[in-house]
Amino acid sequence: MNRKVIIIGSGPAGLTAALYTARANLNPLVFEGSQPGGQLTITTDVENFPGFPDGIMGPELMDLFRKQAERFGAECHFEHVTKVDFSKKPYNVWVGDKNYQAESIIIATGATAKMLGLDSEKELMGFGVSACATCDGFFFKDKKVLVVGGGDSAMEEATYLTKFASEVVIVHRREEFRASKIMIDRAMNNPKIRVLWNSTIDEIMGSQEKGVHAVKINKTDSDESFEEECDGVFMAIGHKPNTELFTDILKTDQNGYLVTTNGSTSTNIDGVFACGDVQDHVYRQAVTAAGSGCMSAIDAERYLESIAD
Repeated sequence: MNRKVIIIGSGPAGLTAALYTARANLNPLVFEGSQPGGQLTITTDVENFPGFPDGIMGPELMDLFRKQAERFGAECHFEHVTKVDFSKKPYNVWVGDKNYQAESIIIATGATAKMLGLDSEKELMGFGVSACATCDGFFFKDKKVLVVGGGDSAMEEATYLTKFASEVVIVHRREEFRASKIMIDRAMNNPKIRVLWNSTIDEIMGSQEKGVHAVKINKTDSDESFEEECDGVFMAIGHKPNTELFTDILKTDQNGYLVTTNGSTSTNIDGVFACGDVQDHVYRQAVTAAGSGCMSAIDAERYLESIAD
């Protein structure tokens, strides 16, 4: 069956695109992928999404997004798209052996925060471990937090966290940062920030009930290891856009993010649009992702009208 629009991915961007295209009577088919609801499903309290003065749990917020889109006719599948072909119209999308066709495509596959790969890190994500200072910094008022990384994002996160935390310790595996000088200067001149050089985190200690209370640090320039007490750990070693599916098909920047035309969500292929974190390495917020999801739906609707004329 040839669809008007297929949405690949979910999260605030994909599900907002689903809501808007559904209300435009485009009957969108949504493939939510391997993490339905996107990164918000691994976030506990969301306190910065407008309209929820008491905050809301990330998974609950995404359920509400989905129900609202489905109310207007969006069809959501918890399936993972395995292959695409945008070389001819209608565009082709595969889920395993099953083929689907659509006149337009909206991509909302998001980005994934890079992690250390520790079991304890996965277990405590949302319970003292975070990858977003803007989202979770407020929960660490007058507490001690660690920031892992050495680039601009680590400097930015550490500096931002000093608004709330009593102490911020940057954990970096080398003896110098790779961040820009202006960002390093800003962080190093902040009295609340200190650095553990030549250090890696081997384990994060805590529980889902009580949160994080310490980490085990290994020195990279000696055999020394020790425990560092803290109340939270922020990963700031970068994000990886989920664009493997579109390699050599859609234009990406040097970091792998999909490139969209200024002021729109259009990619380099007519009728293929991108929204949310897969094309945004600057803001990375639920509310901006939702906004760009709305934009992509309107762009897709206008495109479909233009080819129908």
